[in-house]
Amino acid sequence: MQINKAPIERHCNEAEVYSTVLQLNGKRILELGCGAAAHTRAIAEAAPDSHIDAMEVDVIQHEKNLHITDLPNVTFHLSGAQAIPISDESYDIVFMFKSLHHVPGDMLDQALQEIRRVLKPDGLAYISEPIYAGDFNALVSLFHDEKLVRETAFAAVQRAVNGGIFQLKEELFFNTSTVFEDFTDFETKVIKATHTQHRLDDTTYTQVKTQFSRNQRDEGARFTLPMRVDLLGVGPG
Repeated sequence: MQINKAPIERHCNEAEVYSTVLQLNGKRILELGCGAAAHTRAIAEAAPDSHIDAMEVDVIQHEKNLHITDLPNVTFHLSGAQAIPISDESYDIVFMFKSLHHVPGDMLDQALQEIRRVLKPDGLAYISEPIYAGDFNALVSLFHDEKLVRETAFAAVQRAVNGGIFQLKEELFFNTSTVFEDFTDFETKVIKATHTQHRLDDTTYTQVKTQFSRNQRDEGARFTLPMRVDLLGVGPG
């Protein structure tokens, strides 16, 4: 396993990645750390015969998700990965999109054990994590540096594979993009995200705004996010 790969030649939407390695329709799916449910919606609409339990630990975001009424195959829950309130061997697929590194470091092993517990014997865990590189990472790290937590999360996945909890089926690398209309859009979605309390002093705020403006075009500000996916199967024991 490797935490990064250079160069990464593939550039695509993440849906193109998981749709090539997973059969979603007709499956029972768990998404941990669903956030504002963008991936939840994409999966639910692409696989209408599936059922998705989408879990979020942030109370404010979860309350917003409960107002989503046009996804009949989705149930929203307030829960973290370290304590999944579902019985054993319930899911065909477990997704984590950029959320494993948000699990407290001392609970990562427990979270991976929980994922193993709720997966069916032939189930798969799709764990997608941002790589510490790229222009978006450089921008956000000015006020929220995730280098250590991402390394800690990767080490936990390695332990789970080396310990036989999971089998590494495939490791995938790709670049994707995120686009913001303007700095106000970025501030609303990232700086003021309810799952993390960011406090920027005036100097840092100005520095972030200046660096953001370098990517601003008429059509918005586009940033590159290099990503790693660990596709894990249920291991022995």
